[in-house]
Amino acid sequence: MSWRHWDQGVLTLNLHVQPKASKDEWSGLHGQRMKLRIKAQPIDGRANFYLLNFLAEEFGVSKTDCKLISGECGREKRIVINHPQKFPQLPGQLKFRD
Repeated sequence: MSWRHWDQGVLTLNLHVQPKASKDEWSGLHGQRMKLRIKAQPIDGRANFYLLNFLAEEFGVSKTDCKLISGECGREKRIVINHPQKFPQLPGQLKFRD
């Protein structure tokens, strides 16, 4: 399993999400997943809502183009992003495309 997968313009991300962080940031690999720190509190789905909005902005797509497909109640999440328009800066040598 890789932390990202491309299929016909659709990007699937395997993330380890850390809520209640001091700032939003891509932190690097956490096992086979990309670690993403977000400021949102994990209360009543607020962190998931915040996460999807954050990713939509980071990838230059509408909120409806970002979907949580697994991990609603945990830190290990799978997200689908339809046709990303831009890519955020990642730490180290990590890239969204090879």
